[in-house]
Amino acid sequence: MSAAVSFTAPPPGFEPHVEFTLAAIDGADGLYSLTAAADRGLRVFVVDPAIYLPEYLPRFSAELLEAIGLGSAQDPQVLVVARPGGEATTVNLLAPVLLNPETGQGSQVILSDQHWPVQAELRA
Repeated sequence: MSAAVSFTAPPPGFEPHVEFTLAAIDGADGLYSLTAAADRGLRVFVVDPAIYLPEYLPRFSAELLEAIGLGSAQDPQVLVVARPGGEATTVNLLAPVLLNPETGQGSQVILSDQHWPVQAELRA
């Protein structure tokens, strides 16, 4: 699976890029690479928290959903940035990536009103 993603604003650390490709990693359910379209060297791994962290249930305001073209009754595809480490891989639960599954429009948001960790250990 591979899909085009167009962010409403550049994700932190990827300025000025807003066009990306989301590609599934073969053999790893729920693991994807998110690569800048104009610079293939800019890449981050993201995971589907529903698979690895089912207790992760953030709330998204209507404004956040509207920014990617969704209504308040529609669910975004939620991905979290993974950071591989020597002893463990961590994920940023405070700043998920929200995607409109129909249009590919996306946004990385900061859940400032919620208490999710920036570095949560990813379990197998």
